[in-house]
Amino acid sequence: MSKKALIVEDDGNIAELLRLYLEKDGFEVEHAADGGRGVELAAGFEPDVILLDIMLPVKDGWQVCREVRSFSKAAIVMLTAKGETTDKVTGLEMGADDYVTKPFEPKELIARIHAVMRRSGEESAPAARRLEFDKLVINLDSYELVVDGTKIDTPPKEMELLYHLAATPNRVYTRNQLLDEVWGFDYFGDSRTVDVHIKRLREKLEGVSDQWRLKTVWGVGYKFEVGAA
Repeated sequence: MSKKALIVEDDGNIAELLRLYLEKDGFEVEHAADGGRGVELAAGFEPDVILLDIMLPVKDGWQVCREVRSFSKAAIVMLTAKGETTDKVTGLEMGADDYVTKPFEPKELIARIHAVMRRSGEESAPAARRLEFDKLVINLDSYELVVDGTKIDTPPKEMELLYHLAATPNRVYTRNQLLDEVWGFDYFGDSRTVDVHIKRLREKLEGVSDQWRLKTVWGVGYKFEVGAA
């Protein structure tokens, strides 16, 4: 069953960006543009996590937090342009689980969401992100790449790209899919970035094993092919 997230935010651009990241992360998402509607959806939609702005029409974030806490155990992350300590303390005293000041990095926010959900019991600890193949270990938790028994220094984005491909062996990804799923919605670079990273990974992996390989699918993209011998 997918987790549910409620965004209570009157800025449509911020709300849409949050929706994109949350849906990409597997959440079912609802959005309320004012505090009154936020309380209604918190009761009807029964979210696992609520992203709650403070400066809202109808009811402000403080009031929404207080009312929602009277009937819901959802993890609440306050979102606001204010950064004063008093605001943070007020939110936490009213039952919020975390507090993020705008502007924020969406990927960091997603990580914070998972952290508060685990603390509130709404989410179990994540599974280890470690993949093993013949003479190859890809450990995304420690960002370590071990090739034929030797640890190879590898930049974070190369690790993320390799892990993403190897996590679904033999699936072909287009360059645009990889840009979207590895670099994220906020990346506006050239698709040739993928080619450069693949080239560097091949330099580290070429000829190590005949049981897998990074393969170019001409006219389409790339895949991590297993059973290629």
